[in-house]
Amino acid sequence: MNSVLDRQAYAELLSDIQPRVITTEEENEFFLSVVEKLMELEVDLTPEQEELLKLLVTLIENFEDQHYQLKQATPHEILNELMAERNLKQKDLIGVFKSKGIASEVINGKRSISKAQAKELGHFFNVSPAVFL
Repeated sequence: MNSVLDRQAYAELLSDIQPRVITTEEENEFFLSVVEKLMELEVDLTPEQEELLKLLVTLIENFEDQHYQLKQATPHEILNELMAERNLKQKDLIGVFKSKGIASEVINGKRSISKAQAKELGHFFNVSPAVFL
């Protein structure tokens, strides 16, 4: 803690809010609303409110890390998503794969993407080739 806390004021805040490990979506929403109210105060936060804000943000992050983890997309899913975003068809990538058959197999997940193809796809979509490996 950077500042000296008024123990009584902090105890009153803790008593009012009753922060605890978040286990439900409802608790998460409640603590998010408290955080929003505290953030609206911005520069007018007391040291005690600032400490409560840090505590609540930590609790919310822990809950969300456990309950909202995004699964890692596969290279084929990334390729298909990039194609969909740009309204591309398989035929639009024949130049990258050098063959209609190979393009079909890669796009449909029947063949893995080689390092050379990842490099070409990275250049084609203007992204890091690493997303395709």
